[in-house]
Amino acid sequence: MVKQSIFGRIAQLAKANINALLDQAEDPQKMLDQMVRDYTNNIAEAESAVAQTIGNLRMLQADYNEDVKNAQDWGNKALAASRKADEYRSAGDPVDAEKFDNLAKVAIQRQMTAEAEAKSAEPSIASQTEVVDKLKSGLDQMKNKLNQLTAKRNELVARSKTAAAQSQVHDALKSIDIMDPTSEVGRFEEKIRREEAKVLGQQELAASSLDAQFNQLEDLGEQTEIDARLAALKSGGAKPAIGAGASAASGATVDEADFDKL
Repeated sequence: MVKQSIFGRIAQLAKANINALLDQAEDPQKMLDQMVRDYTNNIAEAESAVAQTIGNLRMLQADYNEDVKNAQDWGNKALAASRKADEYRSAGDPVDAEKFDNLAKVAIQRQMTAEAEAKSAEPSIASQTEVVDKLKSGLDQMKNKLNQLTAKRNELVARSKTAAAQSQVHDALKSIDIMDPTSEVGRFEEKIRREEAKVLGQQELAASSLDAQFNQLEDLGEQTEIDARLAALKSGGAKPAIGAGASAASGATVDEADFDKL
């Protein structure tokens, strides 16, 4: 029963479809880790059971070989006793001849017993040998499956780490993508652009104000000159400069008809 149970478990594990199990798993890596542990434990148990089964087979084989050897030995003894009896009978000694014939019969009986024991052990040896072969084969398959599981687990772990690293690199690159307006560099560049635009606006505003001030200064200077020349005319001083009238006209509202009255 124990052997059948072990053999059935080995066969079940050896036939397990790893990919199908992984497809059904929520966390393949954790499942693989658990399967590796289970396979490792089952292999250890199976190795112990298989070793015990092999030991039992070797004991049967040793007993069989001993029975075969005993049968041969008793056969040789029976032959030797029979020949000795024939010698005594040829020498005219029927008593010793009978004695050795009886010894030959005892040896033959023991030979037959040893042969019977050896023959009765043959089916068990054959059956045990078949079981051991199957257990060994199943154990080898389990070890191969364990190697596949370990390789699969290592592959998934490596792929998971690679994916995580790629994601980390992608996030890092995204944060410094100067073409991406949502990146840190993009936001900083936009802030600088707004500040530059503000400075340009301030400069433009300041320039407009300065131009207005200069215009006021020019108007004030012209009016001052007009007033000065008018004062000179009234005092009989210098004559108005050519073009002064035009300048004065530009500074006040004048009815051109009034000049005709002069």
